[in-house]
Amino acid sequence: MKIPFNKPFTIGAELENIAAAVKEGHLAGDGRFTRQCHEWLERNLGAKRALLTHSCTAALEMAAILCDLQPGDEVIMPSFTFVSTANAFALRGAVPVFVDIRRDTLNLDESLVEHAVTPRTRAIVPVHYAGIACEMDALIALARDRGLLVIEDAAQGVLSEYKGRKLGTIGHLGCLSFHETKNVISGEGGALLVNDERFIARAEVIREKGTNRAQFFRGEVDKYTWVDIGSSFLPSELVGAFLCAQLEHAAAINEKRLQLCAAYRRGLTALERSGRLALPQPAPAGILGNGHMFYILLDNARVRGALIDFLKARGVHSVFHYVPLHSAPAGRRLGRAAGPLAVTDDVSERLLRLPLHYGLMEDQVAQVVAEITAFFT
Repeated sequence: MKIPFNKPFTIGAELENIAAAVKEGHLAGDGRFTRQCHEWLERNLGAKRALLTHSCTAALEMAAILCDLQPGDEVIMPSFTFVSTANAFALRGAVPVFVDIRRDTLNLDESLVEHAVTPRTRAIVPVHYAGIACEMDALIALARDRGLLVIEDAAQGVLSEYKGRKLGTIGHLGCLSFHETKNVISGEGGALLVNDERFIARAEVIREKGTNRAQFFRGEVDKYTWVDIGSSFLPSELVGAFLCAQLEHAAAINEKRLQLCAAYRRGLTALERSGRLALPQPAPAGILGNGHMFYILLDNARVRGALIDFLKARGVHSVFHYVPLHSAPAGRRLGRAAGPLAVTDDVSERLLRLPLHYGLMEDQVAQVVAEITAFFT
């Protein structure tokens, strides 16, 4: 039986919602289902304003515009992240400044961030890897002291928590993903969470192609017109309809994924004890994850490659993760590293992600564990 790395799924009224949207005759953005998604996110996460976008990339690009960056301004972020984190700010002419990650959480190392701050620094972008929170208290305190903005890349962190607060709602702005590889999905999709009221009105304008259309529909102006830069960041109402059904079951989805992660950990603990691989470290105190991914760390890139091939031959699809941005052609050209990135370089060559999705069964987890065990036997 083949075990895919990921498999999109339905869990509730997704298809019924899509049919209803078609019947109601509104398929463009900001229809009934999109508004329900906004309300759910604001109510359940605690954001002052939530705005659906067609991707997390779009949410990051909106956040970058809201930062009012000028060419040459600097934005601190990890190199161990998806290209969208850096691209959003590079598109505004800013320089991504790459800082190394912690070995325990694989998140931005908060102890190194202050040393990366220069007079050109404007923002810090913590990326909550695997749905495990960065050390936000330290980053928020530093940002406050230096007058910097904090934009959370919480693409992987829907409903994860840091000291009782949902990820994406701690910084000035937060960005979520509902891509089909995430916990809660809509195929493509994302959301910008606006936590600082100063940015709400402009965020609405940027999302509506630079117009004050949202104000017009609320009756606050008698016509709408072009007032700022912006783009078409709204998702289709079909996306909102699908996502609306998923959000209703978000807690159950995360619980299932956490159970699968626990099953992987139980099954692979013996291999960790024998020194064949390393498992993710438990989340630090006060941090609650969402079961977004389960990864293992091998001895080196050669062993990882051999294991990927071994599993593939037995019908199990596993994948490695990011090529560090500081070593990518565009990263070398558009960004810079703030000191050595030894942990980033090391982890990126040894990390392997195992299959994890809502439709995965525990007997399939046992099969993956059995195949990995066979590889080392």
